[in-house]
Amino acid sequence: MSFSVGTGETLGIVGESGCGKSTTGKVILRLEEPTSGRVLLKGKDITGISRREMHPYRRQMQVIFQDPYASLNQRMRAGDIVGEPLGNYAGLTAAERRAKVAQLFEKVGLRQDAMHRFPYEFSGGQRQRLGIARALALNPEIIIADEPVSALDVSVQAQVINLMMDLQQELGLSYLFIAHDLAVVQHISHRIGVMYLGKLVEITDKRSLFRAPQHPYTEALLASVPVPDPRRRKTRTVLKGDVPSPMKPPRGCNFNTRCPIAVERCFREEPPLREVAPGHMAACHLR
Repeated sequence: MSFSVGTGETLGIVGESGCGKSTTGKVILRLEEPTSGRVLLKGKDITGISRREMHPYRRQMQVIFQDPYASLNQRMRAGDIVGEPLGNYAGLTAAERRAKVAQLFEKVGLRQDAMHRFPYEFSGGQRQRLGIARALALNPEIIIADEPVSALDVSVQAQVINLMMDLQQELGLSYLFIAHDLAVVQHISHRIGVMYLGKLVEITDKRSLFRAPQHPYTEALLASVPVPDPRRRKTRTVLKGDVPSPMKPPRGCNFNTRCPIAVERCFREEPPLREVAPGHMAACHLR
């Protein structure tokens, strides 16, 4: 798979569980090593460099984890959690660090007196705000958001998503936003990439994806979204069969075992990701 994320842009990545969305984020962050290919950060190849060489690039890439409870050290106070990256990179005095942490708390909508509390004393939405504050501490260029709202209530999801959008506009952040919820991805993303079995099968701007999807898998994903109107009937595309093992993908197109329109060529040749419309890439022989 190949893609880029521009400055101030949000690229949403969607796909069913096990398709490789989170692994993609971990490879970009060098939390996992890629088996092939390259990761470029502002034109610099960071794929094969050592941990010591990677150190200055860590501050440019941060992550917001899916579970705001498990990703925070329950034995540390909230202010120490947010201030830890500053201690590792910024070289601030204790007073400067406290002032910076207080500023970050205010930026994400938390009160300064919450700096002395432990993570278990916060609600789920507040814990995710704490995770966002930690990710912002070093003024990163890009944030990998790995399903950051999937563990939250719907009303809290909206608050966190709107906070992330406001911070992006204010700070010029780039997001790689990984999620299952198509409505959330549509709301926050500028472009959307669809993954299936470890590969990118379609990528375009969100308006084109929702109005005119070009890959059968994308069509099935969009058709599965419920319509909040009992008077409106919607035709659903039901995919038959199970997802093949990523360890032994099928020959040809990865989607051929479940595709309702597959032809003989789909079982022989792997379709390349190509431009089927201006700015719209899809990996399908029939489009």
